[in-house]
Amino acid sequence: MALRAGRWAGVIVGLAAGGILAVWLIAAGPSPDRNADAGPPPALSVIEVQPVDFRAVARGHGTVRAAQTWRATASVAGRIVERHPELASGNILPAGTRLLAQDPTRYRLAIQEAEAELASIRAEERQLERETESLRKQLAMERERLALTERELERIREAADAGNIARSEQDRQLGTTVARRQAVAQLENELALLPGRRQGLQARRDQAQARLERAREDLADTRFEAPFDLRISEVAVERHDHATPGQLIFRADSIENAEVEAHLPLARLRPLAARILDSGGGALDLRQLRERTPLEALDARIALAGDNAVHWKGRVTRVASGLDPATRTVRVVITVDEPYANARPPDRPALQPGTYVRVRLGTPGAEPRLVVPATAVHDGAVYLADGDDRLRRRPVTVAFEQDDLAVITDGLAAGDRVIVDDPVPAVDGMAIAPQRDEGLEAEIRRRAGGTEG
Repeated sequence: MALRAGRWAGVIVGLAAGGILAVWLIAAGPSPDRNADAGPPPALSVIEVQPVDFRAVARGHGTVRAAQTWRATASVAGRIVERHPELASGNILPAGTRLLAQDPTRYRLAIQEAEAELASIRAEERQLERETESLRKQLAMERERLALTERELERIREAADAGNIARSEQDRQLGTTVARRQAVAQLENELALLPGRRQGLQARRDQAQARLERAREDLADTRFEAPFDLRISEVAVERHDHATPGQLIFRADSIENAEVEAHLPLARLRPLAARILDSGGGALDLRQLRERTPLEALDARIALAGDNAVHWKGRVTRVASGLDPATRTVRVVITVDEPYANARPPDRPALQPGTYVRVRLGTPGAEPRLVVPATAVHDGAVYLADGDDRLRRRPVTVAFEQDDLAVITDGLAAGDRVIVDDPVPAVDGMAIAPQRDEGLEAEIRRRAGGTEG
């Protein structure tokens, strides 16, 4: 037991001596702060920050669709009697071309029937006008006769009262007067019935006119003419087929315009919207938002997803309602005029529906900004090389990032040298050997301008 205790005592004494020696060596050693320059300083790449022409851009992808699609369906029943020889999928046909026609026979007969009925009604109306004029003349004459008989009755009544003539003569004159009164009343009744007959004829004429217009529309619906320059995408009938109302005949897309519904991240669109939005210094309601957001001012560029050299110029026409439910991106609709112009397949294909494309939106002009590589920002700060070639840490405010560039709004000034490497360790005040990277500065200027790589 005494031997074991001695061994433990020796171990404890040795550890204590080692600890004391370590403390003495650390205390006697050189201070890191006083000897930070010991050895060669690390070579670090730096850029000199200067305002560059910065253009806010947003990039996304989308699929091309036709701005107008004609889904030609049959409005009337009938057999297909005419079909254009070029009515086939993929063919391009100009506006005004008759593409297809149904049998018009029954609708031409309906037109003839309605026109004949209208002619008959017009003849009845003319006859009614003649009857009206004749009855008015007869009524005028009967009223004159009645007036004469009334005066004669009054004269005979006075003579009978005086005893100059017999009462029988008065009775005969009274009978004649009553007959005249009945004739006038009958003519007045006949004239009173004429407006009803006229209204009946007017109703019949309106019905016949409606049948005529409907028959003419049906006849026009038997013909299918291209309303615009188009490309056939689908044909569902053949000649001699019988088409029924509502049946699809063919489908065609306009080649005058194409649309792309581009999906862009909301964060990328904010700098663009802030640049073009005219808020007038206050909040906007939905009615003012469209008026003060000139979407057409944005520069839109569309390129093939696999070949950036093939591109088209577009214009932003609207922003679709709501975010995409799957990607939570904004759906911006860009219109391209004449998507088939200057097509030279296979080097430059036409911008056809279904094509997957890249979309770039940019502000109308550039503005001076201070930008650094996004990798140069470390937890809200950048490393600088001061005038004595020593590393300094400085907090900065990043407005947003674009194309791996950070736009700085506070914390940097023109002429500052920003370290773009990632020094490990990064000790504030340590000596460094800054190496200016002019190639990176040129690349930053290029990317800041929104130029495609």
